[in-house]
Amino acid sequence: MSSDEHLQTVNAVAHFETYEAYLDSIASWQDMFYLEDQTLARAIVELGYRGTAEFMKRHEFAERRREFEASKVSRDSREDRLASDGLELEDPLLLALAEREAVNRDGRVATIIFLRSLNERNQEISGYVDYAQRLRSDAFREYFSGEARLMPRVNDLAYFNWKTQSSRCNNTVNWTVLSESVHGMVFKSRRDRKVVSVDPRTETPGDSSTRTLVQSPNYTQVVLYDHIIRQKI
Repeated sequence: MSSDEHLQTVNAVAHFETYEAYLDSIASWQDMFYLEDQTLARAIVELGYRGTAEFMKRHEFAERRREFEASKVSRDSREDRLASDGLELEDPLLLALAEREAVNRDGRVATIIFLRSLNERNQEISGYVDYAQRLRSDAFREYFSGEARLMPRVNDLAYFNWKTQSSRCNNTVNWTVLSESVHGMVFKSRRDRKVVSVDPRTETPGDSSTRTLVQSPNYTQVVLYDHIIRQKI
C-alpha cells in the first residue's frame, strides 16, 4: 500500500464509524438514482464494482477501525495525564505553571510566560514563551521534575540575548506577534483576536487578561500573562 493509500485508509476509519457509512461514501449518486435502493447500492460497492484501488473489504475495515479506536483510547489516556501530576513542586514558577497546565491544555486559557535568566554560557537571556504550544512540543515533565530548566528559545514568541544583542520574534499556533503597536510588542490571540500587551506601564494586559509576577530563585524575572479565551456562543 502506498503512503497516499495508507493515509486514505486512516482517514476513512477515522471519519466513518460503520462500514455502511464507508460504503455510502464510495457509492455514486448515479447508483442511488437508478437503483433507488441504498442497500443495493452498498452491495454494488462491496462487491468491487466501483473499481476503487484503496477500497477496503468489510473485515479490513473492521480491523482498521479496532486499531483506530485502540490508538484513540491510548492517546486520550496520555492526554488526560498532566505532566505535573504526582510531583512535589517547590519552585514558585513550577507551582504556578502546574496550576495552569490543565486549562492551557484544553484551550480555556492561553498563558504567555516571560522569562529572564542566565543560560549555560552565563549570557543573560529573556523571552516570551507560548505555554500551551510548549506543553505540546516539549516533554514538560522534565521541567516539573527538575531534570531540565525552562528557558526561552529562538523559536519562541520572542527571544533576546543581552550578550550578543541578537533577537527573534515568531508567530505560534496560538499567538501573532505585533511589534509596531503604540504599546510596544503585543500578542494577538488567534482564537478570539484579543490583544495582550506586555507593557508593564499598562494597568492591565488587555481584555480578559491578567498579569502575575512570580518570584523564583532560579530566574532573574518571571511574569505570567493569562488570557481567558472567549468562547463563541
